[in-house]
Amino acid sequence: MKLFLYYILAINLYGIFAMYSDKRKSQKGKWRTPENTLFTIASAFGALGIFIGMRLFRHKTKHNKFVIGIPLILVVQLFVFFKYIYKMI
Repeated sequence: MKLFLYYILAINLYGIFAMYSDKRKSQKGKWRTPENTLFTIASAFGALGIFIGMRLFRHKTKHNKFVIGIPLILVVQLFVFFKYIYKMI
């Protein structure tokens, strides 16, 4: 369980970093992180980090795919996470 929580923390920090990095690359006109990569991070229980990065850096907030998709993934992940925690108790 402890290892899983460390994983959750790490993947979400990575999600925030990925959004920050992609935002900076977009401002400099450099090669960007593919949207599929950002969704893969979100799907690997990093949706909270991606969501925080979206809000913190105002990045991908005009793309409906992100505005709707990331919160939807987050809700599903929270449901799964709390269902798993409840099962452990």
